[in-house]
Amino acid sequence: MSVRLRWLLVVMGLLAIGVPLTILFLRSHERITETQHLPPQGEASYNPLYVLGQALRADGIEVHSQPRVDLTTMALQPHDTLVLLQDSALLPAPTAKALLDWVARGGHLLVRTPPITGDEALERNGPLLDALGVDSIDGEAGCQPFHVRDDPQHVEFCGGRRFSVAPPPGVTLARSWGEQDEDNEAYGLVFARLQHGQGSVDVLADMEFMKGLGHPAPSDTPSAKQGDFIDGLHDKAHRDLTRYLLAPRYGHGTMWLVYGSRPPSLWHRIFYQGWPVWVPLLLALLAWLWQRAQRMGSLLPSLAIERRSLLEHVRASGEHLLRYGKAPLLYDAVRRAFLARLRRRAPTAAALTGEAQVQAIATLLQWPHGRVQTALHVPASQDLTALRERIRLLIQMRNLL
Repeated sequence: MSVRLRWLLVVMGLLAIGVPLTILFLRSHERITETQHLPPQGEASYNPLYVLGQALRADGIEVHSQPRVDLTTMALQPHDTLVLLQDSALLPAPTAKALLDWVARGGHLLVRTPPITGDEALERNGPLLDALGVDSIDGEAGCQPFHVRDDPQHVEFCGGRRFSVAPPPGVTLARSWGEQDEDNEAYGLVFARLQHGQGSVDVLADMEFMKGLGHPAPSDTPSAKQGDFIDGLHDKAHRDLTRYLLAPRYGHGTMWLVYGSRPPSLWHRIFYQGWPVWVPLLLALLAWLWQRAQRMGSLLPSLAIERRSLLEHVRASGEHLLRYGKAPLLYDAVRRAFLARLRRRAPTAAALTGEAQVQAIATLLQWPHGRVQTALHVPASQDLTALRERIRLLIQMRNLL
């Protein structure tokens, strides 16, 4: 069989197997496109206004994002715009006054009413809204219809807090959006534009439509279905509303976005994102400690402790010698101890013998001659009283040297 014929047979065999399998796969499978929203990463994970900032930068506008209002680092200029997503009730009075002074010079401030926390002690307007005559209404705002051509059931401000406005002198209510009471007074508003000096302040019930982070739709939203998500600026109506609110100073200055949250700490990132590294290391450390730890077996008996002191041993030895008639050995040991100290303290007296030594010791100790002679005389082996008396005298003589 030639090489060409061999390769032809191989190709025909592959075609005979591959063509039916391909036809079977195409008939039993269908191409489906599915979109999955991945969780945000980096700054987008903690900055709700990140998408807004990126859109403004793409439009050629200078944008600065900060977690909190810090007028020492924010060089606010006339014709700038400040979007204050941070809870305005937490602003101190000097900061609120400085912001209003900046608005009077031509700035544009967007602020929301305090969020609903459920804690009555925290439900307050704050110095900024109080200075503008804005009074928040307890309870949720309820949805406000927002007529969109392709979405007639569209609503906004479903989870915010409505408010009423009583502008103080120097502040004018230019535009409002919401409900009105019987006297046609601005009450239950979701939006109000207040003119203050050369600038303006936009008060909103909430700013959810400006956020770029996906979150579940409120359950009381009429047009929301179970499992629907509101994607902030990804919705066309939200982009139109945001553009309208930014219109007064759009393109004339810098956009300042205060998003009111802080990036996650290093420990938060290590714990929640670095667990594939620290969990194996922790297990390895525990295994090493278990390997190096001392094995705990059965309890061992305590070591035997000597029950007798040195004095007890000496006393027992003396009683043993006395019991077996060796009392002279006890006297001889005490006498040698006395003579040894005598040789150190009075060598002359120690060198003498007999009566001369007795007289020298009596003179040295100022004792009677007979008493010293009795102490140096060996007692009878059975006379225990004389033995105790002579040992007592020798110890006294030794201590006096």
